[in-house]
Amino acid sequence: MKKQTNESEGRECPSERARAQLHRALRLLSGKWKGEILWQLVDGKQRFGQLRRAIPDVTQHMLTTQLRDLESEGLVKRTVFPEVPPRVEYEMTPAARALRPVFDELFRWANAHARPEPDAEAANAAGKGNDKLP
Repeated sequence: MKKQTNESEGRECPSERARAQLHRALRLLSGKWKGEILWQLVDGKQRFGQLRRAIPDVTQHMLTTQLRDLESEGLVKRTVFPEVPPRVEYEMTPAARALRPVFDELFRWANAHARPEPDAEAANAAGKGNDKLP
């Protein structure tokens, strides 16, 4: 398949650049747990154990993998303190904090259009929802 170009040879169409940027952004955030991890870090720094307890369905291996991915992409900062036992904290970078409006809109969209999962309906009815937005 031939890449679309403008009249000037070798220059990509703006729509191709936009598409490529969208795909890059989606790759950065894809993964079952990345959105949940970032959501948990919205309120500030957390240690690994705190994240693990806040996201009970994630395995230790998967949480570690997803945190490493987010760190390598510049969305999470990992701070290791030279203590015994070692203490490690994770926090959002400014780049990740810039995603806050995106998460806010996704939250609003989900409230308006997404079908609730049966378990989520029961939890919300019992007052155990994990909503951080008003």
